[in-house]
Formats: sequence, structure tokens, C-alpha cells
Amino acid sequence: MKPSIAVVTGAAGDIGRAIAKRLGASHDLVFLVDIDENAAAKALADLGGEARFRALACDVTDPTSVSAMAKSVMDAGAVRTLVNNAGAARAVSLHDTTPDIWRQDNALNLEAVFLCFRALEDGLKETGGSVVNIASVNGMAVFGHPAYSAAKAGLIHLTRLIAVEYGKFGIRANAVAPGTVRTQAWEARAAANPDVFEEAKRWYALRRIATSEDVANAVFFLASDQAAAITGTCLPVDCGLTAGQTELAHTFSQSPHY
Repeated sequence: MKPSIAVVTGAAGDIGRAIAKRLGASHDLVFLVDIDENAAAKALADLGGEARFRALACDVTDPTSVSAMAKSVMDAGAVRTLVNNAGAARAVSLHDTTPDIWRQDNALNLEAVFLCFRALEDGLKETGGSVVNIASVNGMAVFGHPAYSAAKAGLIHLTRLIAVEYGKFGIRANAVAPGTVRTQAWEARAAANPDVFEEAKRWYALRRIATSEDVANAVFFLASDQAAAITGTCLPVDCGLTAGQTELAHTFSQSPHY
């Protein structure tokens, strides 16, 4: 029997590494895919350098690089799970968004997911595998970073497209939409305002922000047999941000319970 494989893109980052670690409990091999070969190697070392984890350099926006990655993965075993986690945000407002930024954010956050899925499509068909796309609450409402947000909204719809068209092969596709997660991507903002995370908590029903492990647990569930009847969904992992805000509820209701 071929070893079962999970592929995690953007695996050198905090969320990607946490996802890879969690999927290591249910897969024989987990490929840590990242454009930064040295960062992927460090992530591998952080995971203990265990044999079930493998680092693989790939530019997920480049079809040739993605094709080579897919070949390496499918030569190693049966692709059971694909987690499209690679992503980044640039300009914070529409006014600051240039055509280049718009194209770059769409290439990484949306087009790359299409490329990776199509490259690994045959492997996923063989296993009736699971695709989990890391979207964002930015794809569900306006929180800044417009090019990134528009791409994430497209990603949520791409998730549904995969679910509907490929369901006949047993392939499931779902998205996870994190809210604020303290990662390397937030370090510049945290440096500019050390209180940014404390200030953010007021907008979250649980009065905390999500962790990388929270996101990884959601991915693990959606990729597992426990979610066998779940496809085409977007699961917010946002500590209640998109459910509503207590401050608005208080303003509208004048109830002391909010």
C-alpha cells in the first residue's frame, strides 16, 4: 500500500508548520512546501526532522515549479490531503493598492491554489482526498488589505467550485477562515503598536485571538473521516469575530448584558 501523503503549502510559516505537525498524526508523509528552501528546512528541524516530514521548495505561483512539486509528491505515495496555506497581504487600503500589488496578491492567494489543485488533481482522485484552503475573515467582510481580501473571497468560491465539480470522485473541499492569529506576518504591526493584539481582543466574542494550533485543529478535522459528509463549507476560526460585535449589540439594544 502506498504511504498516505499530506501536502501543506506555505509550511515554513507559523500556521503552516502547526498544520503540518497536526497532520503528521494521521498521514505517513507530510510535505512541507515553501518558496523559501532554508525556511522549509528550518521548519523541518523544528518538527524534529522526523522521517514522516519532508521539506520541498516550490514557488506555488509558477506552473512549472508546481508541476515539479506535484511529481515529487505523487511519486512518493498517495495524496490524501492538500492544504493550500501559502498566502500574503500587501497594501492596507484600496487607495494604496497598485496594479502590481493587485496581481501579486491574486497570484499567491487565489491562482496558486488553482495551480496546486490541478497539479495534484489526479492523485486526489485516486484517494478521494480532501482539500482544505486557508481563506480568511477578510474574504467574508472588510478588514483592510483589499487585494488580499478579494483573492480570499475568490478562494472561498473556488472551494465550492471544487466541492461541486469533483464530489463525484469523492474529493471534498472546504475552507478555513482564520481571524487574527499572532504570526510572523504581524510582527511589523506589533512593532509599530505593541498593544495591537490587546486592542484587537475587544472585537472578538471570546475576548481572545486564535492561535496557529486552533487553525491546525480545524484543518485536521476537515481533512479527517469525521468530516466525511462535509464539503463546500467555509469554517471561520475567528473567536466569534464574524458572528457579531458586543459593542454594536449594546449600542443597538442598550442592554447591559452586552
